[in-house]
Amino acid sequence: MERKIAFVTGATSGIGKATAIKLYENNFDLILCGRREDRLRELEKEFIHKGRVLCLKLDVRKESEVKSALEGLSDSWRNIDVLINNAGLAAGKDPIQNGSIDDWERMIDTNVKGLLYVTRHVSALMIKNQSGHIINIGSLAGKEVYENGNVYCATKHAVDALSRGMRIDLLPHSIKVSNIAPGLVETEFSIVRFAGDVQKAKTVYEGYDALNANDIAECIWFVVSRPKHVCVGDMLILPSAQANSTSVLKKIN
Repeated sequence: MERKIAFVTGATSGIGKATAIKLYENNFDLILCGRREDRLRELEKEFIHKGRVLCLKLDVRKESEVKSALEGLSDSWRNIDVLINNAGLAAGKDPIQNGSIDDWERMIDTNVKGLLYVTRHVSALMIKNQSGHIINIGSLAGKEVYENGNVYCATKHAVDALSRGMRIDLLPHSIKVSNIAPGLVETEFSIVRFAGDVQKAKTVYEGYDALNANDIAECIWFVVSRPKHVCVGDMLILPSAQANSTSVLKKIN
């Protein structure tokens, strides 16, 4: 069977890494990008004996880097079949009047502008082939808002809207667009949000069984593996202990 090519952003940890592994197991060659060069080198070591993997040190917030990386791809890597727009983060959890401008810009630049930059350049390659599938990793926070989630929720609402808009714009080119919206997933997400405070991050996931990165990777693979005539436009995934952003059933010890 001919191997396809998937481009995964934010591939060095969490959902991105789990998805890369899942796609590779299912006959995909991989273009993996991330900002942390040490982790990219570790990824290369994991995959080097398995086949074609191209690791790119890339900050999606910088359009010039994105453009250079995509334009610099050799012909054998340019026919990208699937784009996983996974790079994203939450920074801080403060009321709007106390929010950090740096945190706001970091979230907007990564979650919205970074997704746009990558999509702009990868979709151009897909349009040439009149084929492709773009999967945006959104969030339950893109469906509703919660206290002190203000700007993060706004960025994920933008991802939700962009997914719907992309689907319209790219329909004439036979390019599918899917929005994957996870609820509580235990990865490095909360560690990043709380600026490396591991103990504070740990409290987010105590008392119930949160989702893990592999759970989301399985769902992404389901979406990717549908027949050509099927497009899963939107998928909301929650742990069974969660009903919405603020309703989580925690076990009493």
